Amino acid sequence: MGCTLSAEERAAMERSKAIEKNLKEDGMQAARDIKLLLLGAGESGKSTIVKQMKIIHDGGFTTEDNKQYKPVVYSNTIQSLVAIIRAMGTLSIPFGDSEREYMCVRLSRLPHSPIRLERKVQALG
Repeated sequence: MGCTLSAEERAAMERSKAIEKNLKEDGMQAARDIKLLLLGAGESGKSTIVKQMKIIHDGGFTTEDNKQYKPVVYSNTIQSLVAIIRAMGTLSIPFGDSEREYMCVRLSRLPHSPIRLERKVQALG
């Protein structure tokens, strides 16, 4: 038992120090990481929150993300417009502009149109 270390022991000690250093750095990184658990029913906005966080903190969407979301945005816009038009008919809310009403009637007559108007509005076209 001497006071000096063999080459193998010295190498093992250096590896041990490197491992300890990596563990310490990983621990510090883990302490800075924030984890968030989003719970909720389907369509309650969980993925919307994640997307908003990405926009705010991660520099926004990539070009590929934009291409992927474009049809979804268009679809949501059309679905919302259809819901508004149907609700206007159900609640007997008149169009503010006769040109818009005419366009709505024309759209409702297209094949595969999602717009189904009340008879009162269809008679105007």
